[in-house]
Amino acid sequence: MNHPLPSDGQRVKDDDTAHVFHSWSAQKLIDPVPVASAEGSRFTDHAGKTYLDFSSGLVHANLGYQHPKMVEAIQKAAAQMCTLAPGFAYESRSTAARLISEKAPDGMDMVFFTNGGAEATENAIRMARLHTGRHKILATYRSYHGATAGAITMTGDPRRWPSEPSMPGVVHFWGPYPYRSPFHSSSPEEERVRALQHVRDVLMVEGAHTVAAIIVESVVGTNGILVPPEGYLAGLRAICDEFGIMLICDEVMAGFGRCGEWFAFDRWSITPDLITFAKGVNSGYVPLGGVILSNAIAETFAERPYPGGLTYSGHPLACASAVASIGIFEEEGLVDRARDLGTDVIGPALAELADRHPSVGEVRGLGVFWAVELVKDQATREPLVPYNASGPAAKAMTDFAGACKSRGLWPFVHFNRTHVVPPLTISDADLKEGLEILDEALTVVDQAL
Repeated sequence: MNHPLPSDGQRVKDDDTAHVFHSWSAQKLIDPVPVASAEGSRFTDHAGKTYLDFSSGLVHANLGYQHPKMVEAIQKAAAQMCTLAPGFAYESRSTAARLISEKAPDGMDMVFFTNGGAEATENAIRMARLHTGRHKILATYRSYHGATAGAITMTGDPRRWPSEPSMPGVVHFWGPYPYRSPFHSSSPEEERVRALQHVRDVLMVEGAHTVAAIIVESVVGTNGILVPPEGYLAGLRAICDEFGIMLICDEVMAGFGRCGEWFAFDRWSITPDLITFAKGVNSGYVPLGGVILSNAIAETFAERPYPGGLTYSGHPLACASAVASIGIFEEEGLVDRARDLGTDVIGPALAELADRHPSVGEVRGLGVFWAVELVKDQATREPLVPYNASGPAAKAMTDFAGACKSRGLWPFVHFNRTHVVPPLTISDADLKEGLEILDEALTVVDQAL
C-alpha cells in the first residue's frame, strides 16, 4: 500500500503529537513547528513562513540545506549501493577515511566510523582504556559529549543528572572560562595557569597512573562556546605526555570548518591522541560520526581484536556524502571563509551589539561559532536567567527567542546565551539580516531590564 507523505501541516503536526517521542522534552509542553522545506540557510513551515537559521539545525548543517552537490552525491551513491555490511571494503568508506585522515595531524591515519558523535566519544574512551590499561576518564563540567550511557556520564552539564548513577570511572574537573572564572582569575593568562594547575591537582588526588584519558571539546560548544586561553590545550597536551594519558579532542561541533580550521585544535598547533567527529563532516545529510586514531593506538589493535562495532559503521551513503562534503569545502574555500567571517564580520558586529545593549555581558567565538552571553547587570555579570533555568524562571530567554522567531530568525539558545552559528555557506546578505534581527531582539531584552 502506498503511503504518500502529507502536504498538510496540521496532519504533520497531529501525527507528530500522536506518535513522535521527542528528545529532551516534556511531550505535552512542546509545540514543534511543522517544516515543509529547507534550502540554503533557511527553512519554511507549512504555513509559508520562512526562517533564517542561525542555529544550523543543531550546529550541524555547516553546508546549509539541500546543497545540490551533496544531494547529487547521495542520489548517485544510492543508485550504486544503498547499504552493505561493515566487514567489506568499499569505495565510499575507503575514500572518506583517507580524506578525513589527510585533514588530521601527521601520525593519525586510521578512522573508525560511527553513526554520530555520542558513539564516537563512547568508542574513543574505550580505545583509550584498552590502549593504556587504565580506567579513569577526566572530563570537564561545562561539556556535552552525547546522550548514550558513557557519553552522558562524561557530559558535565545538567543533562547528566537524570542518568546517574551511570558508567564508573569518570571524574569531572573545571575548564577555563575567563568571563566566569572558577579560579577567580583576573586575566586569560592567569586563567590558563590556574586551570592547568587545577588539572594537576585533580590528577594528584585521583592518581595519574589510573587515568586513561582526558577528553575536552577543543572549543566548548553548547555550554558556552568557550574558546580556551592561548596555551591551554598545549598545556593539557604536555600534562598528558608527562603522565602517559591519552588526550581526546571532541570536535563533533567545533570541527570541519566551524571554527575556521579543519579541526579547531589546529588553531593552537597541537596533536591529540584521538579525535571524535560528526555533525560538520557531512552536515548531517546522512548520520555519520567517527574517531580518528593515532597510529600508536591503532597499532594496539593490529593483532588484538578491537571489541566494538556498529551495524552501520561507515554506511555507504553516509561516507559518500562525507566525500562530497570535503570536496565542497575545498572547492568553495569554506574553511578560509569561516575564518574570515569570524574575524571580519561576525566578531566586529557582535562587539558593536555588546557596546549598544546593556543586556550583553560578553561576546566570544571563532569562525562561525559565537556566543552572546546575556546578563541582568554588566557590572555584576548576573546571568539574565539562572543556571539551568526552566519554566517561568527562563521567561526572559523564552521572550528573547520569541522575539527572534517572530521576526523570522531561528536562534540557538542555551541557559543565558544565544549562539550565532549559521551555516558556513550563509550569504553576506543573509548574515547581515540575521545580525540586524538579533539587534532588534536584544532591544526587547534591554527594555525588559
